[in-house]
Order: sequence, then C-alpha cells, then structure tokens
Amino acid sequence: MTSSSSEPSVPSGLSGPSGATGRTTGTDGREKSEGEGTTAGPGGPPHPGGYAAARLRLLQEETRSGPPRRTALARLTDDWLTSLFTAAGVRTGAALVAVGGYGRGELSPRSDLDLLLLHDGRDPAAVAALADRLWYPVWDLGLALDHSVRTPAEARRTANADLKAHLGLLDARHLAGDRGLTTALRTTVLADWRNQAPARLPELRELCAARAERHGELRYLLEPDLKEAHGGLRDTTALRAVAASWLADAPREGLADARRRLLDVRDALHLTTGRATDRLDLQEQDQVAAELGLLDADTLLRQVYEAAGVVAYASEVTWREVGRVLRARAVRPRLRALLGGGRPAAERSPLAEGVVEQEGEVVLARTARPERDPVLPLRAAAAAAQAGLPLSPHAARRLATTTRPLPTPWPAEAREQLVTLLGSGRPLVRVWEALEAEGLVTRLLPDWERVRCRPQRNAVHLWTVDRHLIETAVRASALTRRVGRPDLLLVAALLHDIGKGWPGDHATAGATIAADVAARIGFDPADAAVLTTLVRHHLLLAETATRRDLDDPATVRAVADAVGTPGTLELLHALTEADALATGPAAWSSWRGSLVADLVRRAAAHLAGHTPEAPGPAAAEPTAEQERLAVEALRTGGPVLALRARTEPLSEGTGGDPAGAGPLGVELLIAVPDQPGVLPAAAGVLAVHRLTVRTAELRTVDLPGAVGDRAVLLLDWRVAAEYGSLPQAARLRADLVRALDGSLDIAARLAERDAAQPRRKGLLAPPPRVTLAPAASRHATVIEVRAQDAPGLLFRIGRALEDAKVHVRSAHAGTLGANAVDAFYVTGPSGTPLPDEEAAAAVRTVEEALRARP
Repeated sequence: MTSSSSEPSVPSGLSGPSGATGRTTGTDGREKSEGEGTTAGPGGPPHPGGYAAARLRLLQEETRSGPPRRTALARLTDDWLTSLFTAAGVRTGAALVAVGGYGRGELSPRSDLDLLLLHDGRDPAAVAALADRLWYPVWDLGLALDHSVRTPAEARRTANADLKAHLGLLDARHLAGDRGLTTALRTTVLADWRNQAPARLPELRELCAARAERHGELRYLLEPDLKEAHGGLRDTTALRAVAASWLADAPREGLADARRRLLDVRDALHLTTGRATDRLDLQEQDQVAAELGLLDADTLLRQVYEAAGVVAYASEVTWREVGRVLRARAVRPRLRALLGGGRPAAERSPLAEGVVEQEGEVVLARTARPERDPVLPLRAAAAAAQAGLPLSPHAARRLATTTRPLPTPWPAEAREQLVTLLGSGRPLVRVWEALEAEGLVTRLLPDWERVRCRPQRNAVHLWTVDRHLIETAVRASALTRRVGRPDLLLVAALLHDIGKGWPGDHATAGATIAADVAARIGFDPADAAVLTTLVRHHLLLAETATRRDLDDPATVRAVADAVGTPGTLELLHALTEADALATGPAAWSSWRGSLVADLVRRAAAHLAGHTPEAPGPAAAEPTAEQERLAVEALRTGGPVLALRARTEPLSEGTGGDPAGAGPLGVELLIAVPDQPGVLPAAAGVLAVHRLTVRTAELRTVDLPGAVGDRAVLLLDWRVAAEYGSLPQAARLRADLVRALDGSLDIAARLAERDAAQPRRKGLLAPPPRVTLAPAASRHATVIEVRAQDAPGLLFRIGRALEDAKVHVRSAHAGTLGANAVDAFYVTGPSGTPLPDEEAAAAVRTVEEALRARP
C-alpha cells in the first residue's frame, strides 16, 4: 500500500521500487512478466519459483476460501520471507516485521506486503545488503510491496509524527530475526498509543470523517469501495486502534462477521479481476457473486450493505463513546476540586415515560419495565429523535431482548409514537439505524425485511430502498404544515416503495402491503383506504404532469378520479415532492414542481365541482355528565373538573385509575362560566403541570333556565403526563382558579421552567402555519393552526387570540404525532364572523406569537 492512502503504513526507508504491480524491473534492469521466477539480487537467495507455484495452487483451490485461504496465504508468505531472511545469514541485530494488513494475517490474493526491516543500527551496510536480498525477490514476483528500514528509535519517532505509520505498527507481527527487537518495539508503540490516545483519537476520527466525505457511504453505493468508503475495511482497522487505546471498545455483536464478509468479497474481486482493486464495479458484480456462490449481484450488494451497516453503526457508537470519555476526562479534575474529591453522579433528565437523557444519550429510566410496556421502544425512539439525541445501544439492546411484541392492532399510543418518530426530520435517520441494528424495525414492521439493504440499480437513486423510504419521511416532515393529516403523509412516505421487495409492479404490490400495515398499526378503515391510495398512486402526479397533456379534461379527470378527495390530493402532492427530493437531485426541479402544482390545481378544481361543501363540526348535545358539570359551574361561579379514565387499554398494568393511566392519559372535562381568558388559562395550567394535550375540544353551551341564564364553556381534553403520575383534580382546579383571577402568572412559570431545562439542539421543525379556512363556517371565522407540538402551545395560541380581541366560540385541537393541527372558530364582540381585515390581523397575531418562541 502506498503512503498516500489512509491505511496504516510505514514510509519507505530505502530507495527503490515500491508497491509495484504488473510488469516489474528485475535486478538486471530488464522487464519481467508478473510471477516470473528468477533469482533476486546479490548472493542468490532461495529461488522464488517454489513460492510462486505454491501461491498459485493455493489461490486456485476451490475447497479453501475466506479466512482459511487468507491465513494459509499469510503463512505461505511468512515461510518464504523467513527463508529469504535466513538465507542472508543474519544472526543478530535485525528482524523482519509484518505490519498493517499483512501484520494482521489478512492477505487477499492481490494484497500488498507491508514489511518493516528493523535493525539495531550497528552495521548500516549489512542492513542495506539484507534489504536488497528481501525486497528484490518480492519485486521480481510482481508483488506490491510497502517497505521500510528503521531502528526501533526511528520507527518510534516516525510513529509519533505520522498517525498512519503508528496505526500500521499497532499490528506489528514478528516474522524472522531478532524477536527481542520486535517485542520491544511492539511494547513501546502500544504504550505510546495508549498514552497519546487523548490527542491521537480525535485526529483519527477526523481522518475517518474526511475519508467518508471523499468516498461516501459503502452501504448505499452502487459501485462501492470496499476499503475506503464509510463502513468499509478502513473503519474496521480504526475500530481496532480505538480498542487498543483502552479508552473505548466497539460493539462486538456481528462486527467480526461483517469484517469477514467484506474481506471475502475483496478476495473474490481480486480473483475475478486479476487486479489489486477494492472498487466493486458494476461490470464485475455478477462474476464476484458467482465466485462467492451467491444468487446474483443484488444478493452480493445486499450482503455488502448489511456488513457495512454493522461497521458504520459500530463506528458511530464507538466514536460517540470516545468523545464521552474524553469530555469526562477533561471535566473531572475540575469537578473533583469543587466536590472535594467526590465523584459526581451522572445527571438524568426525563424525556418521556420510562425514558431519560444521560450524558448525551437516550437511555431507559430506572423505573422502566420493557417487559410490561410494549410501546416503550417506539416511545424511546420518538423521544430520542425529537430531542436530537442518539438512542443508547445498551437501551436498544435491552428493548430488543425484553420487550413484548405489540398487539394487533397497535394501541393508539404506539401509532402516535411512530408518527412522532417519522416526523422528527434528520434525527430520524440515526435513531432508525439504532433500531435496525438490534432488529427492532423488522419486529415492528415485518414487511421491512424485503426492502432492507435492497439496492436500486437506477442512476437517479442515491439510496437503497430502505434508506430512500427513511429519506422520504425526512423530506415529508418538512411538508407537514401543508397538509391536514400529517400522520397519513408520514406513514405513506415510509411505505410508498414497500412493494419493491415483491415481484411485479411495486406500486400495486405496495398498496396491498400498505393496507395490511395500516390496519395492523391501528388506522381506521377510512384512513387505511387513504394510505392505500397514496401508495398505489405515488407516481401518478409526476408521471402525468410530465407525460400527458394537462389541457385535456380527460387527463385531469383521470387524476381526480384516482385520488377521490381533495384531502387525498393534498397528501399525494406533498408525498410526490418528498419522494422526488429523497430520490436525488435529478428527480426534482422547479420545472417539474411547477408542472405537478399545475396538475394539482386543475384536479382540485375538478374535485371542488363535484364535492359538496363540507359541513362544520356538528354541535352535539351535551351529555348528562357535561350538563351536570355545567350546572355545577354556574351554581358555584367557578370551574368544575372531572377526570375520567379512557376505556381503551393502554398497556398492561394501567388499569382504570386516572392517576396510573398510561401515556395516552385520561379525559379531563372542565366546565367554566363563560368569561375572557378561559382557553389560555386552562391550557397554561395543564402545561405548568407537565400534561401533554393530545386532543382538545372547546364549545359554548347555553343552559336555559339555569341560574342567570348564562353560557358555560365546556372543555374536553385528552391529556397525559409527560412522565410520572397525573396531578390530582383538586390541585388542577385550584391552579385554574388562580389563573383565571390573575394570581397565577402562567407565562412566568413556563418561562422559568424553560430556562431551567438543559439546552438541546433538538430537531429543526418546519415553521408554524396559521391560515384562514375560507367558507368553512357561516357563523364564525375559522383560524387553522399547524405547528410543532410543544409544552404550552395551546396556551400561547389562546393568549394570542385574547390579544387579538376575538371570542373563541369553539376549538378543535388535535396532535398527530408531534404535529398540532388545530382549528378555532372565532367571532367579534357582536357574535358574528370577523371582517376580512380583523381576521387577517388575528392570523398575524397568532403566527407572530408562535414564531417568537425561542
């Protein structure tokens, strides 16, 4: 190997040919064909023909391949080089050492020989003669050679100055001569490596990152470099170096097997091409697959991708651990001084029920019981992605080994957590990879197995099928403000190409799978039908817009008939854009986007002409319990609360006790005599008590004949504790009374809590979108809000509406995953819809309030 590569290497210590391949120059200066057996330099060391013939026989053996062949080739080469050294007659003061890949005993058919001639410096002329007797026979056989000649002190200085040289010496292995020289050098080099690890490991990490930037991700490339690309053999060498530092160690599960598979593929590539190459070109893949006894090139690539995924995940986990250890070493002396020598306990910040953050990772809480909580894997993954943090490999392993399977259909919380995970944007990728590394994805979605690591032999596609689906979800997360059902958009993004693992048209096959998955994860039949339509027609808009005449009414009518409803068309438009953006830069452009948008506009107009106006939400009669609460609220003149456990079983052990309800929580009914500020006060109290609002309904109820004949506001909430137990109803009521009379400053309490929270980078959510819904109601102005769900969101919206001097007649708030989709029916003082200017001003007030939040 050459000194310009990032493989562990030792710079040459003598002049002469290095790394020669093909036709080489012999001692007499004439060209010799590769493998021609000749004597090799002064003094006539053993004839190399025997080694060449034995090497050829070994490589042609069909019964021996993989690790046994690499080991046998290394031993054969060891014996030959040892005989060359012995024939030179050197007794003491010199040693021949294998380093780098040869030092590890990993000789592929065309691997170069990494050799160090170590000497004590007493007789330079004799060492130079010995080098000639060693190097020329190697060159005469046409073998690539990376060689150096040094004293132990020179080797140590070179290692300390050159990271790549140091890495090569970590795998030093004695071949011949003075074993004491080799042993002393190995001991010194390893000690230096461990002592210098705090400085050397960040340098190594930068080297790996730069190489990944140049060569890409092995697990996604159609023509990957098995050594240089991220997840390849170079990374496995780096992981060995990290382990040798004693600072951290890579996850061992599957890593050795992944390395073996990559080496086996490289062996087959060398044998089929006859060249020392690590690039798996398209034209070679069928032959390499046949050499390995695999079905076809796709099977070969899938095995390569799976191995690369194991290596890449192990690298990420290992480098994260290195960073944690180095940060702890830097901080610990100062903390010890402050604490008088004591060791501080690692802080644990709650993120969700059973999930906490510790030292920059998401781990399970001490009270977590995975064996009793089948939703916990999805809850932990969603919490990690939303916080922009990695999921601890230990937590993922525990979840994989102890969590019971989800029932069919999934409980509502599991579906919501999946949507929250899918909507987290770029952090989704890292968390999904952690789930895949432990087999959790295929356990949750068995159909994923057919698309996992499946290559796409299309120059337009940048990713494998599975990664493309995740990338589409990432892209779709940025478009959730454009649609009324972000949950359906995100799940459709995850499933739109799921049929590529089956024969036939992938959209047709995928629609069948999507219908089954939708029912399994708990969508109702109407939503499952929408998902099926989206998957079946995910190519419809792009293909029609670019291949059909949009002025032809039949074209527009066919699209409208296929999608069926304006809501589905809206979702399909967003899915089309997300799919194209996730495919690659060649799949989407402003021109293509304008064509699709024009088609969508025409289809929407067609559907509007055939779709009756959707009625507003029906004002249902109050139930007996709601009426009782309303009467009690009027009688007492203050708020009345009632907690009611949901009938849907959430998880084992939750029972019907509201205080112990699971993450989907309980129903909270509040009745308050109509007065200004009820919505922000109630929402603010819930936020102060760390209650997550899943849905909220607010409406005005008139009670003729009641005391004072006054109206009552009924608020129907579905709430859940972020973690821990729900507060008592009496405490909620007391704080609500204080919020209504102004003695409890909700805004200040929330600001204090936000300031006390640790700052996390989190995810970059799309900005909130506040719009007017035209013609949605004849009796009120409808303001729609689509935003990232967050503690206190409804409080901020309610306070902004109060600032806009509008009256909220009714409200309908819902959370789909991490996306809030809310509608507020507001009127002016006279009880009529707002004039256009006032409505626009109210929209601006709400949007500014949401955008102003840090």
